Amino acid sequence: MARRPGRASWRRSWTGSRTSVRAGRDRRVNRPGDPSRARPPGRPLPQRSPAREATVDEVERSAPSVEEAIEAALAELGATEQEVAVQILQEPRGGFMGVGSQEAVVRVRLRARREEATEEDLEEQAEIAADFVEGLLSRIGLVAEVEQQVDDGTMYLNVVGGESEDDEEDMGLLIGRHGQTLEAVQELTRVVVGHKTGLRCRVIVDVEDYKKRQRARLASRAVEVARRVARTGKEEALDPMNPYERKVVHDAVAGVSGVESSSRGEDPDRRVVIRPRS
Repeated sequence: MARRPGRASWRRSWTGSRTSVRAGRDRRVNRPGDPSRARPPGRPLPQRSPAREATVDEVERSAPSVEEAIEAALAELGATEQEVAVQILQEPRGGFMGVGSQEAVVRVRLRARREEATEEDLEEQAEIAADFVEGLLSRIGLVAEVEQQVDDGTMYLNVVGGESEDDEEDMGLLIGRHGQTLEAVQELTRVVVGHKTGLRCRVIVDVEDYKKRQRARLASRAVEVARRVARTGKEEALDPMNPYERKVVHDAVAGVSGVESSSRGEDPDRRVVIRPRS
């Protein structure tokens, strides 16, 4: 994402940073080339709670393929493949004319880890993630504010630009086509936070509430289709989605009785299929 030559000169002239609380949100202003962006002396990270007894969670899921069964289990646990151990209990079998067929069955277990992040852990993750995102914005030459927002128990880092056309263009570039650039930023943030804390990253990076709006639309659409499937008894396939979007759909469908969901295909054409519960 190259910096536009016509805007670089005045952007470099911005100096200083500030942190203020507005309407319950922690707002941090990022300005490229800001030497004071680093945490000031005497402002340590929030202290993490001592390590607690490890917990192990596991689920068993079945689906037409092993891959679909694993994805359904990951959606249930809210985890990534790197955070689990997978045991294949049963391979799928086609049978003859539908007779003797069987679905794949897997057992997916979260690797031993500390309990869910405490409030102190979440604050630490938000600080680490905010520093990383601010540094990234500075390197690519974008002027934006980074707001920490807690919504329904989830910590969001929302990147907010100005109101000019150039600022709107910058935010569009940061989101990318179908949110692909934003997903890349999220993955980098996840790796940085996980490496520094040893916990699964609970911070979601957003740009001007793009993910919040997207999540609401996806969940509403998924529930609408799931109810139609329950009424008609016919399965329906949704448009191709990335892993984050598929998880939103799986979570929404889980709240509708009489139906179930799984994923089919390979990325980038992988999609969620909603069908009557067998």
